[in-house]
Amino acid sequence: MTTMLLTYQPPYDWQWMTAFLGARALQGVEQQDGEFYQRTLAVKHSGERLTGWIRLRPLAGQHSVELQVSPSLEPVADNVAQQVRRLLDLDAEPQQIAAGLGSLAENAIGLRLPGCVNRFELVVRAILGQLVSVKMAATLATRLTQRWGEPVSTPFAALTHLFPSPATVGQLTVDDLRGIGVQAKRAACLIGLAQAVEEGRLPLDEMTDAQDSIKMLLAMPGIGSWTASYVAMRAWSAPDVFLGGDYLIKQRFPGMTPGKIARYAEIWQPWRTYATLHLWFNNDWQPDTP
Repeated sequence: MTTMLLTYQPPYDWQWMTAFLGARALQGVEQQDGEFYQRTLAVKHSGERLTGWIRLRPLAGQHSVELQVSPSLEPVADNVAQQVRRLLDLDAEPQQIAAGLGSLAENAIGLRLPGCVNRFELVVRAILGQLVSVKMAATLATRLTQRWGEPVSTPFAALTHLFPSPATVGQLTVDDLRGIGVQAKRAACLIGLAQAVEEGRLPLDEMTDAQDSIKMLLAMPGIGSWTASYVAMRAWSAPDVFLGGDYLIKQRFPGMTPGKIARYAEIWQPWRTYATLHLWFNNDWQPDTP
């Protein structure tokens, strides 16, 4: 087993991040266990697919994260470390972001953007989460994993499966997915997405420009603007995506049209992703009125 220390700039709101990941933990694939977060993982390496697990915990006093990587993933430990940095937003500069957001962020400078370690998994879960609760989205993703995820051996009783691969999901039928509770149009969207990823038409791990990524996702039947923007925020750590059409965001701007909300949000450039996060979780914030 390899153990690494990943550093970050304080402050960091670990309580918030732990709660966010824990509430969305996918049974069999990931677990929030006290101070530890652990999950299964598959990583491509020299034409091979390596599988294993990671386990991490914050060492707040040292401004670092202790990361344990399973022996099977040691050849790609540096790659895994980068994925974990993205998952936990460890490269963010909180003081710079807070300065750009002003009063919106002053009470929560340590809020970070939750990323991901598996972009395909994130897109699938975002699609499953359309118009349903966080809990229901996790339930659907759990059913998908239990049924079609590859079993994997780990030292942790709660970690039993890998998230299904694009090749596996691409071979399913709409009826297969309807059988676990996925609505037919959404099922067709998931299958089309998986096939596009597997065939290289939607190279999730090669995309670098957030706006280009959003356009490519929007070109997929069944993926709308909210989902594409949310994926850009979390899969590619895009710092300047504003979810102005989000239901909760609109509640923060009573009486304002979508156009007015978008213009108001320009004051938070180039950190509108972080503004979206703060608006979601700051119930007391109110817009300045002219």
